[in-house]
Amino acid sequence: MKKTLCLLMLMTVTLTATVQAKTAQVGVALANFDLNFVSILRTQMIHELDTQGMKGQFSDAKGDVALQAQQVDDFINQGVDAIILNPVDTQGVQPMINAAKRANIPLIFVNRKPEVPLTGAMAYVGSDSAQSGKMQIEALAKIMNYRGNIAILMGALSNEEARERTRAVEEFVAQHKEMKVVEKQTAKWQRNEAVDVVSSWLLNGTPINAVVANNDEMAIGAIMALNQAKKKDVLVAGIDGTPDGLQFIKNGEMVVTVFQDAKAQASGAVKVAHEMVEKQKTDNYHWVPYQTVTKANYEQFTRLNQK
Repeated sequence: MKKTLCLLMLMTVTLTATVQAKTAQVGVALANFDLNFVSILRTQMIHELDTQGMKGQFSDAKGDVALQAQQVDDFINQGVDAIILNPVDTQGVQPMINAAKRANIPLIFVNRKPEVPLTGAMAYVGSDSAQSGKMQIEALAKIMNYRGNIAILMGALSNEEARERTRAVEEFVAQHKEMKVVEKQTAKWQRNEAVDVVSSWLLNGTPINAVVANNDEMAIGAIMALNQAKKKDVLVAGIDGTPDGLQFIKNGEMVVTVFQDAKAQASGAVKVAHEMVEKQKTDNYHWVPYQTVTKANYEQFTRLNQK
């Protein structure tokens, strides 16, 4: 009897240890692996998942919201413990929210803020998009002495980042009578798209004194188009502070960018996922601040957004 009881106790202890040792599985649904900033997010998440003792599965939506919704469903069907979502379309997240809620799986948005209120086991880790646009145009306008024609390169219109950054720029320009927005078009966050858009603007002959891009990749595309046209007097501003962007700041071809801390966003999202899996109390919104970058201070940011 005693032998049987000891055996049962040993089996219970072993089973308990096995349950406790279960490694949490996190599904990470990213908008597009090809985007520079998303690539940095992904690399940092891999590191942070390992640090937190969690395992991650990554999916690439390739900019397709329907594909991303399917990928989230796949994670749910696999029984992951949490999902981190970098949405393709910040207005199209409700089906994914509903699916995660039904499955009782925590859902953490990173970098791109969904345009619905977050409650319960949902959170956002990222930055205030409008603030980056405001900081960008304030720094650029000072260099321009608050006068001149502005052209805006927008990101994908499905993202609140693109709309909010653009809105902040337009509101600032509207308050300064000697400044004017003369062109505005999406280049979908892409360098090559921006080359084509800016080249088209230059062919149209509209006088442009500065190009304001919603991210560094499009700013770099603008610089390439301007260089091809031998236009050296047009100022260019970006957002993100990526390694490539900082190189153009160093070279003096981009006059300002706004540093967005990809590593802090990525690490923060994983940490919040860990807290939710462990049923710890956490906020629904976790804000990561921006910083303005110029040639005077770019060196302090050179290691922060490295892949």
